[in-house]
Amino acid sequence: MQIETTAPTPRVEPECPATEPCARRRGRPRSEAAEQAIVAAVEQLMGEGAGLADLSIEGIAAAAGVGKATIYRRWPNKEALLVDVVARLESPEPELTGGTVREELLAMMEFMRRRGLAKRSRWVLKAALGQLNSWPELRAMYHRQVIEPRRELVRQIVRRGVAEGLIRSDLDTDLLSEVVMGPILLRTVFWEEAPLDDPALAEQLVDALLNGIAAPAAADAPAPAAVGPATAQERAPGGSSGGESH
Repeated sequence: MQIETTAPTPRVEPECPATEPCARRRGRPRSEAAEQAIVAAVEQLMGEGAGLADLSIEGIAAAAGVGKATIYRRWPNKEALLVDVVARLESPEPELTGGTVREELLAMMEFMRRRGLAKRSRWVLKAALGQLNSWPELRAMYHRQVIEPRRELVRQIVRRGVAEGLIRSDLDTDLLSEVVMGPILLRTVFWEEAPLDDPALAEQLVDALLNGIAAPAAADAPAPAAVGPATAQERAPGGSSGGESH
């Protein structure tokens, strides 16, 4: 696999580190139109069956009707462009608005539910996410720039829940975050046949998490006493406390 990491020297404008995608420009409408054409060209090429590894700056530029330098002004290399395109195919993460912890968890869970539906219904998104696993460099970049900020959002909600006494404080924050997101990730990533179309799913998951899954009677019942050797002998057929010791 050949990775493109250099741009034509005379016209390159290094606007951001080579490991990160450049922020979207908000300048002239013409510049914005060129950027949209580039992103649309990547989606079009993938929709026609091209894999991420098959794409090249030359091919993308030709499909978008722009020069290679136009692409390099916005993204330092092909990897940064592809990560940006894949990220744009997904809906933006919910912003923390200062609502209750339950409301913030609901928003995050609903985002993940809708993301799972989009991944199933949008072939290009599903194909792109699937191909990331076979391209370690691109996968690492995607996780660093897309997945990790998403995880940090969950950590912020969990920390707030702990601070407000709504979530237990004796467990590691990362472990609590995994407990929070584990059920919806199981449905959206590992069990592709699991239903996601129920709008009440996010609420059911969050309330089960916050209220616990133990039945009230089971939660209130005292722990069973340990069974000692004498009790075991008494329960044995014909046994007694004065029987033979073994």
